[in-house]
Amino acid sequence: MESNQRAKCAVLGYGSWATAIVKTLTYNRHHVEWLVLNDDIRQSLECRGRNSKYLPWCDIPREYTTPSNDINSVVRDADIVILAMPSAFMKKFLEPLTESLNDKIVVSAVKGIIPGDYLTIIEHMHRYYDVPMSNLCVVTGPSHAEEVAQGRLSYLTVAAEDEHTAEVVRSLLSNDYFRCALSHDVLGVEAAAIMKNVYALAVGMAVGLGHGDNFLAVLIAGCASEMNRFLGEAVPISHRDINAAAYMGDLLVTCYSPLSRNRRLGTLLGKGCTVKSALNEMTMIAEGYYAAECIRRSSMRRNIDMPIADMVWEVLYNNASARDSMRALTKILK
Repeated sequence: MESNQRAKCAVLGYGSWATAIVKTLTYNRHHVEWLVLNDDIRQSLECRGRNSKYLPWCDIPREYTTPSNDINSVVRDADIVILAMPSAFMKKFLEPLTESLNDKIVVSAVKGIIPGDYLTIIEHMHRYYDVPMSNLCVVTGPSHAEEVAQGRLSYLTVAAEDEHTAEVVRSLLSNDYFRCALSHDVLGVEAAAIMKNVYALAVGMAVGLGHGDNFLAVLIAGCASEMNRFLGEAVPISHRDINAAAYMGDLLVTCYSPLSRNRRLGTLLGKGCTVKSALNEMTMIAEGYYAAECIRRSSMRRNIDMPIADMVWEVLYNNASARDSMRALTKILK
């Protein structure tokens, strides 16, 4: 399809980020087939044009949306399929799928990793659903769902190997508040989006332990350096600006913002909650919990020094004390 045509869109997922994306698409006057598995939310969308659980204040024009619990009817006629569910639930969402996706543009708006498989979303869709790399795309960058749904100015990055695919997706999403840059660093921006959630957990722990802005600045600088080192060795490309919004911008907003669910989870751990109780207190998925295991495996396989990410893993998966682990980390940060 041409980048300036009206697209037939499908959105899979019904959480905050999916709702914000649907809001953006309908603002741009695209019709959305919307996979909503929760009966109460689907009924609320059909009757009131609002998601009763996630961003319930956000008005979604009903004339531009068709909520459904049938994934095959949702994707059947779509030109573009946007994945916007938590990574932990992605297999469950896609399990009933029998329609082919290999002739569609598939966009990952999931900033996470497939638990257990340790594959990024792009890798998963290419390997298991035969979507050509030329049809795969990532939308990432500093973008809290709450602000996007409010129409507050946000700068996103659309990354795809194929330039035409990237242009189609940019045209689909762009408007006066949703600005999109282009990138060919598909796996790099995807890895950065996964890693920043791990680092937000570390920053949240520091906040929960009572550290102030002076230390947080040093910690986040260390996170940026560690991210750059990992990307350079695990996903090398000839030109990458780590200071761009898709890398540094997303890291900063996730680490500093009180809207960050990963920072919230880290804060609970820093205040002394157990991992289990902290996860139970969260109302939304913190992707960093799953990402920490993946980054740990990947860095150890490549022998990359990542003390901050390792510290998060120790707290999450090895029953380490957040206080003791952070104290040890403060002795090596510079």
